[in-house]
Amino acid sequence: MKKILSLITSLCVFAACSQEKDNNQSKPIEVKPAPAILLADPTIFYNNGTYYLYGTTSGDIPNGEGFQVYTSSDLKDWKGPVGAQNGLAFKKGDAFGDKGFWAPQILSYQNKFYMIYTANENIAVATSDSPLGPFKSDSKEPIIKTGNQIDPFIFIDEDGKKYLYHVRLTNGNRIFVAEINDDFKSIKQETLTECISGTMLWENTQNVSWPVTEGPTVLKHNGLYYMIYSANDFRNIDYAVGYATSKSPLGPWEKAADSPIISRKNTKQNGIGHGDVFWDKNNKMHYVLHTHYSESAVSPRKAGIISIEFKDGKIVADPASFQFLKVN
Repeated sequence: MKKILSLITSLCVFAACSQEKDNNQSKPIEVKPAPAILLADPTIFYNNGTYYLYGTTSGDIPNGEGFQVYTSSDLKDWKGPVGAQNGLAFKKGDAFGDKGFWAPQILSYQNKFYMIYTANENIAVATSDSPLGPFKSDSKEPIIKTGNQIDPFIFIDEDGKKYLYHVRLTNGNRIFVAEINDDFKSIKQETLTECISGTMLWENTQNVSWPVTEGPTVLKHNGLYYMIYSANDFRNIDYAVGYATSKSPLGPWEKAADSPIISRKNTKQNGIGHGDVFWDKNNKMHYVLHTHYSESAVSPRKAGIISIEFKDGKIVADPASFQFLKVN
């Protein structure tokens, strides 16, 4: 009788285990989507096989604390924030500014890494021995001492001259340029020149009294200078990206007839714009930018990339290549 009970018990246990195994096999494994990287005004800096992503913090950390940095080896799997100071590559108190840290640019120059950034609606510079930071500066002064300006971009020409493109807040957000001195701490005031303001229909779709052109990136191709910029208020769903060309880094600039080249009309993303150009390890050109969080919410803004290229003297974007950047 004991043997029979033992056999029955064994069969029951076996059946229960088999049933549990079958249930586990049939139950789908829940895969949570990778969280989007919440950065506005982003830039990607490539160095020694690693991509470094920075921008205006747009998530849980207020943009008054500094700049986060994320890293990737393939532009798909991102880690971070991984900055040297609790995820921050730059933190408040280590250089100029105590609020409104926006739109950083990173460049390598003479064995140092430079961060050009906005704080307190002015432009400043900090340096580091690593792209992860900490970026610091003894100077507590902005680069330009008068007025208010944001969205810096430094372009170094083939002759070694350096230019600071930026947005001045005067009767609208207007893009200006000035030669900047070799230490990146001051400009040559006599070279200050206006480049772009919002005069085209696509640049001011709401017909506001304070038109916005901002977020300049400048590059040179076949002897011609190209300025990629964004227009409209960033809260406007029509925020978009266009470009202009010039034979000189100081202008005059001719706006491209085919602008905007990146907009909600060809990407289906509201508020898409304000980024930076970078080249991947295969020398393919991309533009990193931000979008609105959703169709109903502007913030926190999300970072993404889109492929662009030069074609017959024009800058052409590939809308099908657009992808959001996510932490895996």
